[in-house]
Amino acid sequence: MGSGAGQQELVRHPATRQYDCSAEVAARGKRLAGFAGGEWGVCMKTILVPTEHNAAMASALDTALLLAQKFGSCIEGFPLRPAVADLVAMDPDSGLTMVAVKENDAEMVRQAEDLFRAFMTQHQVPLNTGTAQTSPSFSWLDSAPSGHDFVGSYGRVFDAIVLARPGDEWQSPSMVTLESALFESGRPVLIAPPSSPLSLATNVLIAWNCSTEQARTMADAMPLLRLAGRITICTVEGATVAGPSGEQMARSLKLNGINAEPITLKPAGKRNAGETLLAKAGELGCDLIIKGAYTQSRLRQMIFGGTTRHILANAKLPVLMAH
Repeated sequence: MGSGAGQQELVRHPATRQYDCSAEVAARGKRLAGFAGGEWGVCMKTILVPTEHNAAMASALDTALLLAQKFGSCIEGFPLRPAVADLVAMDPDSGLTMVAVKENDAEMVRQAEDLFRAFMTQHQVPLNTGTAQTSPSFSWLDSAPSGHDFVGSYGRVFDAIVLARPGDEWQSPSMVTLESALFESGRPVLIAPPSSPLSLATNVLIAWNCSTEQARTMADAMPLLRLAGRITICTVEGATVAGPSGEQMARSLKLNGINAEPITLKPAGKRNAGETLLAKAGELGCDLIIKGAYTQSRLRQMIFGGTTRHILANAKLPVLMAH
């Protein structure tokens, strides 16, 4: 990327642990930090929040705002609801006419938008003007189609997607939405806990299992890791694949200017890897787990369980995942 007056420099504000991605660089040929000299991989400036009218959205929106406050991001919402055809398929004997189904769909759209806009008003987040800004802003997509798979395609143009933690039922709409985001968007997914977190990514636990999925998640998490005050790389004995050790990951981070402490954990008693990681995160007071999703296949995890499944079902803190 060539030099020029239009380039931007990444400026860190230590007091707030926030990056300002908009400070201009004097025309002296200075390269930008990040991948290929650009902002991607350095800031998370665009955040997608699929929105539906339910109790879980409070934590999802609070988590998204915590993330946006770190980077001056734009939070975009859209109405998440089942596809119209799915509404009929859920209860084919209900006697619902297509007119009634479409009216129900329109009501879900209205409720989602009202909830989203009310949250932004309550927290004094302004409407985005269409340009990069240094403080959080919001936008709303009112043309989003129905169906839980839309997040997987539309999410590809965002730096991160924020979702509420899915329910226990693995064929539930919330799980379908999460898997669409993880497998189709190519972007990291920040999963909000059941209760709104008070902080985000100040004390991070990395669930290192040496896998490709974990390596990809680490790359996506670099903007947050650069801001963290404490990072612990946790490897659980017997829960890894062939690959670099936690110590080697710590060395790589150090060369990027990020300090992290690698530790190896041995599960106590009958604890599995997921239980061990969550217990350690609680002990350390962490406010984010970084975890590659589905190193084992989804089918195997559904049948036998797995670390991803356990963390999804039980985490009480935000979890950043990618696949």
